[in-house]
Amino acid sequence: MCRRSRRIDVMTTEPLHGIVSPSIDNLLTKVDSKYELVMFAANRARQINQYYSELQAGSLFNNVGPLVSATVDEKALTIALREIDQDKLVKTATV
Repeated sequence: MCRRSRRIDVMTTEPLHGIVSPSIDNLLTKVDSKYELVMFAANRARQINQYYSELQAGSLFNNVGPLVSATVDEKALTIALREIDQDKLVKTATV
């Protein structure tokens, strides 16, 4: 038996969050390629996750926390992308 789900489109006035904000176009101006953006943001997200883990353990000195205002329910990757978009993090060339 196959069920059909009904999709209801609801227009909302609240701002969009997540990958829509900041926009991918703005983020790509900060780095040379999509791959570099993914690697840069993923590494920073790992640092943020590690910071929160160490914060619960009582140690605050090994990693830097979020550089932008963040809520408890935000994902580390979203925070990292916002940091890149707001120029809190800058990718430097590696040799």
